[in-house]
Amino acid sequence: MNEHIFIGIGMIVILGVLAQWTAWKLRMPSILMLLLFGILAGPVFGFLKPDEILGELLFPAVSLSVGIILFEGGLGLKMKNLGQVRSVIINLISLGALATVVVAAPAAHFLLGLDWPLSILLASILIVSGPTVVIPLLRFIRPTGKVSSVLRWEGILIDPVGATVAVLAFEAIKSGGTYATHIPNMIGGMLMTLLIGGVLGALAAFLLMALLSRDLVPTYLQTPIALILLLGMFILSNTLMHESGLMGATVMGVVLANQKRINIEHIVEFKEQLGVLLLSVLFIVLSARVELADFAMIGWGGLAFFLVLILIARPLGVWISTRGSDLTGKEKIFLSWMAPRGIVAMSVASLFALELMQEGYVEAGILVPVTIMVVIGTVLVYALTAGPLARRLDLVEKDPQGVLMVGAHRAARAIGKMLKSLGYTVVLVDTRHVSVRLAQRAGLNAIEESIFSDGILDQIPLGEIGYLLALTPDDEVNALAVLRFDDIFGKDHVYQLNPDTENVSQTVRQRFHGRYLFQCEVTYESLDIAISYGGELHTIKLETQEQIEAYQETHGEKEILMFIQEANDHLHVATCDSLITLKPGQTIISLQLPQKQSLQTFMEKLRPHRTQKIQASKLPKEEN
Repeated sequence: MNEHIFIGIGMIVILGVLAQWTAWKLRMPSILMLLLFGILAGPVFGFLKPDEILGELLFPAVSLSVGIILFEGGLGLKMKNLGQVRSVIINLISLGALATVVVAAPAAHFLLGLDWPLSILLASILIVSGPTVVIPLLRFIRPTGKVSSVLRWEGILIDPVGATVAVLAFEAIKSGGTYATHIPNMIGGMLMTLLIGGVLGALAAFLLMALLSRDLVPTYLQTPIALILLLGMFILSNTLMHESGLMGATVMGVVLANQKRINIEHIVEFKEQLGVLLLSVLFIVLSARVELADFAMIGWGGLAFFLVLILIARPLGVWISTRGSDLTGKEKIFLSWMAPRGIVAMSVASLFALELMQEGYVEAGILVPVTIMVVIGTVLVYALTAGPLARRLDLVEKDPQGVLMVGAHRAARAIGKMLKSLGYTVVLVDTRHVSVRLAQRAGLNAIEESIFSDGILDQIPLGEIGYLLALTPDDEVNALAVLRFDDIFGKDHVYQLNPDTENVSQTVRQRFHGRYLFQCEVTYESLDIAISYGGELHTIKLETQEQIEAYQETHGEKEILMFIQEANDHLHVATCDSLITLKPGQTIISLQLPQKQSLQTFMEKLRPHRTQKIQASKLPKEEN
């Protein structure tokens, strides 16, 4: 028996990770592969039976896992990203949720043949969105404007709200009364759930901040302590009010994401990896529990119900929620066509269906197949059509020219200020607080975050960015940053400084690198010293062929060519291996070397031999 459980748990993990890898390889939403693998392993071939493997631990484990996933999602929500869409998000998780229930409940009653209590319960379950689907889709589509922030915040916040409404509807069914008598109690229960979960989540976050800021926890125990506090808060909150732990987990994540007292980068990275694993396991487990015969119960009414959700309920909710906002008509249309469901809907439906069937509500068995149908249907429809729709609505830049720079040191700031002055979107990412603050004071969009953090993708306006410049002094960080973003921007649009051969292994230099920036001799060291000694970035507009020839004669050896701006504002990045042909109408962006030194002379003085390095103490120090 123990061996059977051991093999079953191992099989669940293996299938989950394998499904994630397959989805990545095929460039498909991972949720589709996870559902496919789970259905094949469970009802089709019958070698995976989660109820027998996990027994009574199944749904407590599912609930805790969903809480961790929502906590990880909360860690990616920055209050500064709310901006002018705050009211829209509040409306979507309140008025938009209400619109979903008002439309979906009658549809479930008349199209699926459910009685009114089960219809309202199903509608409440389907309030939730699917942040585990929405966020990857947004990263793939890269829409411009405010829609990314709206959908990301809605996807995270609507889950605990929808789960809470579903719990209250579920309790009303179990009590046996009518909804007319339970509506006041449901409203009161909703407020109490939000209050208890919110307060306990915030307290858990503040307690973690106090422990870490006072160095009461060693570094290697900080992530385990954070996980313990999360689980403790979740259990206590659920004990006081059923399913309020989901709100608590979300609030705890949001509070930690927006504080400045402690560094949570290592916690975020661990939770991202744990979240992926838990998500994989949950989808395999829940989809493996489905019986194929259950889908026969849905019939054509299920398809009609699905169409009502995506064609009526969602557009109506968005229209009500965005009235009076400054969102454009095109942004509203895109919001109306993006509401996939995910793991929270599946887990809540599975839990309630099991409990209601044990109470004698045989009709509740239809909740799970309908929910899975909605999950699969919404993911397929939106994954296949959201991208073309965004392009049709001009919400995706066809050739974005913005620049993402890894590093916010003085050279990066100088380059960023020049590019910004020419009208390009510039984002700097660095883990050094001082460098980020100096960049922000200079008017640049700088983010204090690791470039490898999953949350960084949610803070960058990816729809406006077309190039990555890895400019850090750590050559391996540059190489890995290029490796991470080549799938997003393309291999021809990711660049890094030429590595110093003494600071990087030959393996990394040969196998993992982007296109080397500027002249081949330019490294971080040479760039930093050039700026330190008075080197300045400037532009030269080339109007005629004579100007081009004059520039080549007088400037070519006195500066480092960095970028070329076309008349249509298209940006070319100068690289070590590129042969640049100057043409009239172009604008040159270059670094003028200090003290009128030629490039060759400057490089010889900088790096004649490794035994003749310039003393660091003689260099102008970084501002503090």
